[in-house]
Amino acid sequence: MRALLTSGALSMAFTLFLTPLFIRLFRRLQWGQFIRDDGPQSHHAKRGTATMGGIVVILGTLFGYFTALLLTGDETSVSALLVLFLMVGLGVVGFIDDFLKTRRERSLGLTGWAKVAGQVVVATIWAFLAIRFPNGNDYTPATMSVSFIRDLPAIDFGAITKFGVIGVLVGYGLYLLWINFLVAATSNGVNVTDGLDGLASGASILAIGAYIIIGFWQSIQSCANVKLSVENVAKCYDVRDPFDLAIVATAIVGAVVGFLWWNTSPAQIFLGDTGSLALGGAVAALAILSRTELLLVLIGGIFVIEAGSVIVQRAYFKLTRGRRIFLMSPIHHHFELKGWAEVTVVVRFWIIGGLLVAAGVGSFYLEWLAT
Repeated sequence: MRALLTSGALSMAFTLFLTPLFIRLFRRLQWGQFIRDDGPQSHHAKRGTATMGGIVVILGTLFGYFTALLLTGDETSVSALLVLFLMVGLGVVGFIDDFLKTRRERSLGLTGWAKVAGQVVVATIWAFLAIRFPNGNDYTPATMSVSFIRDLPAIDFGAITKFGVIGVLVGYGLYLLWINFLVAATSNGVNVTDGLDGLASGASILAIGAYIIIGFWQSIQSCANVKLSVENVAKCYDVRDPFDLAIVATAIVGAVVGFLWWNTSPAQIFLGDTGSLALGGAVAALAILSRTELLLVLIGGIFVIEAGSVIVQRAYFKLTRGRRIFLMSPIHHHFELKGWAEVTVVVRFWIIGGLLVAAGVGSFYLEWLAT
């Protein structure tokens, strides 16, 4: 428990007190934000605001997590390291994109396909690592099953691998496609949400905060810890390192809370793709390793809405040869163009995100009660 509290406090202190130093450094390096010409006109005042703030969030998370373990004498786990691996790996992809934007002095960095390729490489390496490293109970960090609140036995890609060479190729192929889909969808969902001051940061705090609760509860009800009566066998969780997932989630939340102090309107620094892709990777990793993949539809509901608005807008535009549903996508810009103040949009989207997170955590707990 000490590691849980300490990691969050240290990471928050790091970003809260050191972000101003990074803002000055990034301004000196001329790492400033470039604004789309077709966006809301009020956003042009943000041109030149320091970007790549995800670097601060990542460093704060790493500092808080590892320093907390050092101070408390606890050991790290494979599951926690995997969350950090995906977070840092996608953060590197985002950094390349942000760096190219600042160097070319325009709002486009990597091409869409180049960014996807980077995400695929990181996610594929991560997927192979996640089904290795079994512990004493033979639990690996991830499984080859699709999960909702627990693994769904009816959708187990690992079972396909038992049918010869073709089965192995098909089973692992489907597993890799599923993991890549989850990682790309979640990281890009956070990325498109990051369009208003503090919107993606606040929404990420809510979503990742849910995994503190989930990880803590799974550790209490772990199959490795509870006395295995008939009732407990049905209710317990076979997650490899649930408490460590809660600790690393706390470190991330603490880092983003401290960063949000400087990222809220009017923002002095932006997450950039470095931060949005990193936070999306963290959310995806926590969902996969806690066996709550499909529950992401609720826990990451605000990201689903934002990404969905882009998909719907583009599909409708092509089908109707130029007509639009929204004034602009992602949907937060639609409400801006309708006259809502930026802060109003952000706070209302936070409320919606919070309600969806509450529904997700509530569904998680109700499943345990009903089991």
